[in-house]
Amino acid sequence: MSISQEIPRPFAISVESRKIEGLMFKLDQVRFPNELEPVSWCYGPPLLEVKRIVEYWKNGYDWKEQERKINATLKQYTVDIPVDGFDKLNIHFVHGPSNVETAIPLLFIHGWPGSFLEVSKVLPLLTAPVSDGSPRFHVVALSLPGFGFSEGPKKKGFSIRQYAEVGHKLMQTLGYKEYGGDLGSLISRTMAQMYGPQYCKASHTNMCFGEAPKLFKNPILYFQHLLTPYTAFEKAGFSRVAWFRTQGSGYFYQHSTQPQTLGYGLTDSPVGLLAWIYEKLIKWSDNYPWTDDEILTWVSIYWFSREGPTSPLRMYYEIAQTDSWSPSNLKVSSSVLFGASLFPNELLLFPGTWLRTLANVVFIKEHDSGGHFAAHENPEEIVEDLREMFGRGGPAFQVVKESRAITPS
Repeated sequence: MSISQEIPRPFAISVESRKIEGLMFKLDQVRFPNELEPVSWCYGPPLLEVKRIVEYWKNGYDWKEQERKINATLKQYTVDIPVDGFDKLNIHFVHGPSNVETAIPLLFIHGWPGSFLEVSKVLPLLTAPVSDGSPRFHVVALSLPGFGFSEGPKKKGFSIRQYAEVGHKLMQTLGYKEYGGDLGSLISRTMAQMYGPQYCKASHTNMCFGEAPKLFKNPILYFQHLLTPYTAFEKAGFSRVAWFRTQGSGYFYQHSTQPQTLGYGLTDSPVGLLAWIYEKLIKWSDNYPWTDDEILTWVSIYWFSREGPTSPLRMYYEIAQTDSWSPSNLKVSSSVLFGASLFPNELLLFPGTWLRTLANVVFIKEHDSGGHFAAHENPEEIVEDLREMFGRGGPAFQVVKESRAITPS
């Protein structure tokens, strides 16, 4: 397995004026659908809501101002990462090293419809000096291949193991021999399978996979599960999962089967892209007060991305071909420690006994509010959970022994 020998290069987002002008032209040409009465969210984003945001996009939103804010607050770089069986990919990432050499290396992994921007609120909290002896972290947040400002694969077959390989090789390139992972549930789990426990020592996520314990596979967990009544939080979690599977997962099957078909619409229509992502931001969060600037910046990262809005959809198709979502393929060695922060409006929400059938879950914390975008909605809670899990007295204390890094110039 070859590791990149190249030195990361500083990067700043700078979208060309002609692309912004092209976006404005598209917005001027929009044709809106009609709508049925009474208006509600049951069919998707209401027409007046989308029209209002589009009007602000045209006459109020300032991408260049958002671009300046991102560049000023997040130190970004690119580096070429070799991928076995594929060409090198130029990967965009954020690097926020702590000024404490022994800080814990943490790889922050986003998913769809997120981006590297999701690290923005937690990064300064994770790297900031603390007076109570809590651990600090060296934070790396990549744009996944084909997302944001990372180059995407050029041929079929780039699936979950390749995404995990890129994440691992990026950490190795930066000099982090040992590390932990956060978020990006399936990718971080695959990294634990492929690179734990030698390199990937622990993983923490807010969307956790699990299955009901079985008598002959998990006898102890089975009887614990059998004898312990479900809590109110766990019952609500089952209801949330049922909602997601019956009313909220249509996007998943479209992405997993015919992503190119959907891609024509999302690549050609900024309003279509807005509606597709805006629906998830609202439905998957927990009454988070999204501002129009936040919504449009999330969407703009996809519109102005290096490969366009279609590339990220193909990840679902490639993963589906490998059956990586199956519980039989989600099991991780007990030598890698797992932590779970559970938020009531997450999409997959299972009891602790279920989570422990697939991984050595040593830390679980239930929260009163929050949804799928936990690092953005509840940054303080995520950071506190990481400090508790990895701090003195926590179940993952000193699991990472070596944290020396190469700080890009």
